[in-house]
Amino acid sequence: MQPPQPPQVGEAAPDFKLKGPGGQPVTLSEHRGHKNVVLVFYPLAFSPVCSHQLPEIQMEIGRFEALDAQVLGISVDSWYANQEFARKLRLTFPLLSDFDHQASEAYGVYMPEKRYSGRAVFIVDREGRVAHGEVAPTPAEIPSNERALAALERLK
Repeated sequence: MQPPQPPQVGEAAPDFKLKGPGGQPVTLSEHRGHKNVVLVFYPLAFSPVCSHQLPEIQMEIGRFEALDAQVLGISVDSWYANQEFARKLRLTFPLLSDFDHQASEAYGVYMPEKRYSGRAVFIVDREGRVAHGEVAPTPAEIPSNERALAALERLK
């Protein structure tokens, strides 16, 4: 069986319900009609590349917010691990637990042989459609913040 492919630009973004800070549920659909959403899939909390990627996003958080976007980090780690990872990195955007791989499978980035997701960024517009997607060819490569910001700029 072929693994799911990432959603294409213009397609409806798969909804999800994941545990965020404090174990509270977060859904993609709660942002529909209100904000653009930047989904940042990262493989594992506390890994070297993720420990570099997420602070780079934090450094640009003002630019993302100025473009009316909510950033959500997503990994297969528990919400406990993500909460501690966010605290350690001083992140102001939520990290969500995709412990059961629901979101990473729906977005076509789950790597079952490794048991974590690949690195990817998807932008979902206010109507719930994919406006941008970038899947890194390897987990060591990081999708471009500048390309994500340019895609958000086009949504204005």
